[in-house]
Amino acid sequence: MGSRPPPRKCEVCREAQSKYKCPNCLVPYCSLACFKKHKENPCKKPLPSVEETPNLMLPERSYEVNDPSWVVDKERLQLIANSSEIREALRNGDLRRIIQKIDGSDDPEDQLTNAMEEQIFHDFTEKILSIISPQE
Repeated sequence: MGSRPPPRKCEVCREAQSKYKCPNCLVPYCSLACFKKHKENPCKKPLPSVEETPNLMLPERSYEVNDPSWVVDKERLQLIANSSEIREALRNGDLRRIIQKIDGSDDPEDQLTNAMEEQIFHDFTEKILSIISPQE
């Protein structure tokens, strides 16, 4: 039989053994009183660490572009990278998984077409397009 990990202490009162975890941030707590105290301060779901992100074997691809109008210049790429909206959207694990699936696919165009049916991905692409091609 496997051994159980040692019980964790409540991270709110730091006295009793924790029996529960916050459904949002996974902080262990021991009682309803500690849960209510914990909820006095907003908490966020933890971002997966780099170790938790699977190492994907990416297919070999040619990055040559026949039509230069499809290339995004460095200035606009920097605007995307600096966008708080884009950074916030990328905190969503589902969105990151969709992007990884497209990037790791042997047929990324087909995966992209499928991904556009997902509302979260569609909204994300709209945000990027509004940065790349702002309506004047």
